[in-house]
Amino acid sequence: MNILITGATGFVGQPLCNRLVSENNIISATIRSVEDKEKLPAEIKPILINSLRNALPTEQLANTEVVIYLAARVHQMNDNSPNALDAYREINTKAAISLAKQAAENGVRRFIYLSSIKVNGEGLIHPYSEKDTPNPIDPYGQSKWEAEQGLLKLAQETGLEVVIIRPPLIYGPNVKANFLQLLKIIDKSIPLPFGAINNARSILFVGNLVDAIITCLDHPNAKNQTFVVSDGDDLSTTDLIHRLGKALGKSPLLLPIPPELLRLTTKLLGKADIGDRLLGSLRVDSSKIRQMLDWTPPYTVDQGLQATADWFKSR
Repeated sequence: MNILITGATGFVGQPLCNRLVSENNIISATIRSVEDKEKLPAEIKPILINSLRNALPTEQLANTEVVIYLAARVHQMNDNSPNALDAYREINTKAAISLAKQAAENGVRRFIYLSSIKVNGEGLIHPYSEKDTPNPIDPYGQSKWEAEQGLLKLAQETGLEVVIIRPPLIYGPNVKANFLQLLKIIDKSIPLPFGAINNARSILFVGNLVDAIITCLDHPNAKNQTFVVSDGDDLSTTDLIHRLGKALGKSPLLLPIPPELLRLTTKLLGKADIGDRLLGSLRVDSSKIRQMLDWTPPYTVDQGLQATADWFKSR
């Protein structure tokens, strides 16, 4: 299959490219600098661009069957900049819709957009699904929701097939941000006050996400559908730390501090968002993609955590 990928050098893009190349697909990828070329497998054709808002040369899309849009301004906690929504919209919304229009004009069959569970919102007790009314509560989620609406509208107007995937927290080799910090803390055997957390959060191993994306490349039932995707095994913060510790060969020391006290402490420290992630629940129901596309995650949570720990130990 002839595929164009944006965000190919990123956390999801690199393992996706490796898998697609191994399956003998013809891949081209947009890059922002010559140095980015070194991050791609040699078999991938790089397309150097200044901005995704700029039109690609027609010949770059002429034979493309599928575009996979992974490029994004990623979610930043406590992003209080005055123009945060505009900044997120540039890449997450406007550039995605612009490229999709080019794709439709050049006969591309399908456009796969990596969105976020942030479109659904946060705070519900029941698991989120595609049936829920979107309720993004921050600029990042709003930008993704606006992109989804624009892409599905374009699908109705042009016949371009659109597939939207909303993942929860993604982890795996090369993970960054809070998940990487947690790995460092556990590896150093620093005591943590999370021994009494009874929440439940869905997570997604990057290898499972890659497999879901590949399933959506040509499955007829994926046309113009939205899917929430997860590993299918929801974990409490306490359980996650124990499992990561086992994968790292460590025995985490978890202190049973009451969650109410932890929530108050994080709020007083101006870290309420981190407190919500550590103490709150966010579950997703991924039954739609499993049933409609007959998809099953190829990796268990423990296999994903072990792969992540092995990468961390090899750094």
